[in-house]
Amino acid sequence: MTGDGQVWRHHMDNNEGKHRQADIADDNRKKWNYDIKKYAVVASVAIVTFFICVLLFFIVYRYSGFAKIWDKLMSIMQPFIIGIVLAYIVNPIMMVVEGIVMRLIGPKVKNPKTAEKTARGIGIVCALMLFILIIVFLLELIIPQIISSVQGVVGSLPDEISSFVAWVTEVTRGNEQISNMVEKGIISGTDFIGKWVQDHLLPQANTYIVSITTGVVNVARIVVNVFVGIIISVYVLASKERFIGQSKKMIYTMFDAKRGNIIIRTARKSNEIFGGFIMGKIIDSLIIGVLCYVGLLILRMPYPTLVSVIVGVTNVIPFFGPYIGAVPSFIIITLANPIKGLYFLVFILVLQQLDGNVIGPKILGDSTGLSPFWVVFAIIAAGGIFGFAGMLLGVPTFAVIYYIAGEIVSHKLKMRNLPPDTESYIKAEELDISTNEIKYKE
Repeated sequence: MTGDGQVWRHHMDNNEGKHRQADIADDNRKKWNYDIKKYAVVASVAIVTFFICVLLFFIVYRYSGFAKIWDKLMSIMQPFIIGIVLAYIVNPIMMVVEGIVMRLIGPKVKNPKTAEKTARGIGIVCALMLFILIIVFLLELIIPQIISSVQGVVGSLPDEISSFVAWVTEVTRGNEQISNMVEKGIISGTDFIGKWVQDHLLPQANTYIVSITTGVVNVARIVVNVFVGIIISVYVLASKERFIGQSKKMIYTMFDAKRGNIIIRTARKSNEIFGGFIMGKIIDSLIIGVLCYVGLLILRMPYPTLVSVIVGVTNVIPFFGPYIGAVPSFIIITLANPIKGLYFLVFILVLQQLDGNVIGPKILGDSTGLSPFWVVFAIIAAGGIFGFAGMLLGVPTFAVIYYIAGEIVSHKLKMRNLPPDTESYIKAEELDISTNEIKYKE
């Protein structure tokens, strides 16, 4: 081969190499753009949805006309909301029972569809019956104890207050100044309560009677809605795959394949976060309530059932729940026995440390992926806007938004050959423009 031929071939090889590199770079650029657009779409939808919800909330509660429409709509939708939530809660139980039944009758039934329908029906009945039996058992166990405890608190309240005052007087007997301050405080508090009863409680007695009557009617309406909700949950559980299929069909009708896949994957991740968090919190709160009850019995604390119910129920609220439940429980026990009130504080602190460091992480794991700061932020923000429901669901909702934003950031950094972990940027000084490397403080 001549020299010119070698030069020409070398030139062609270089051109092919450049074209190949250009194609690879173009493919990488397209992939990067697709990944960014993919998560940007989901992030935009999530953020816009969040702000739309906030805007609708303020519109509804800002104007009385919207508020009436909203309340009427919620009243109509309450049975459906109860049914969907109930179906979501008992679905894991139904799936376990259905799997067991399918293994037992599947090989014996010739028609697979008949076996599936039979297993599904048995699973629904068992799941709902188990859920209802648990609720009835807890109510039968708790309500008589709560009534007895409340009657005991109300009946012994005057004597308990007198004993508490005598105890304070005995403790402060050696210091006349403190004793006088305590005595003045007790007198002022007694006068305030008496004045409040005369000026506010007695004149508003008729209003309170009307409120109680309205409350009874509302309770009856809720009972009816719960019954209807149970029926709706049966339909939801029986046809859940069909509902899911219809939802996917609508998504692929409204969006192209890429965006549809993104929405479905995000919905699947949201279900994972919400399901893990809610079910984990319920189980965790039940365990804490039982441990609290056993501990109070061992320590011979007064009103163990009432206090355990308060602690267990408020423990459902992330972060602030234990403290919210500890305050009224401490007051109830302290009125009965001041020393045991102090023992209760120590016990509840130990119990919450056990929950926060051992029980909670074992059950919940890292279901939300949020740091304590973002947990507090989500609870305060959502609780301030949506009340108690916001305190319960604010954490998993914010966790979904946080997850989507994190995926966008991680993919963008990876495509730029930068580390996605936060630790790599804590001591970072700057990013070298020429080498694309992070420079750290010396």
